[in-house]
Amino acid sequence: MAVQRWNAADGPVTEAALRAKLESRGYRIAKYVYEPGTVFPDHTHGVDKIDAVVSGRFRLVVGGHLAVLGPGDWVAIPRGSVHSAAVVGDDPVVTLDAVKL
Repeated sequence: MAVQRWNAADGPVTEAALRAKLESRGYRIAKYVYEPGTVFPDHTHGVDKIDAVVSGRFRLVVGGHLAVLGPGDWVAIPRGSVHSAAVVGDDPVVTLDAVKL
């Protein structure tokens, strides 16, 4: 699992900037806010997607590989990949769920 990190040369991490970056790559975006303690057990999706973090910390396990994402980080999750996720810490996590068009 390759974690993509925000490039500081692109300016500060904002929801609008991260959304624009993902939309320019052909993704449709939905915003979600997950409260502390939120856990998603192993599951799959029938689409290729990206989980991107606007704020907070989000632990993802994709195909047995662990990553903790922070603001500006994202991970591509291929369709059918078994993955799980959890909010890390005491702050809500704001994510952009990007689905390939």
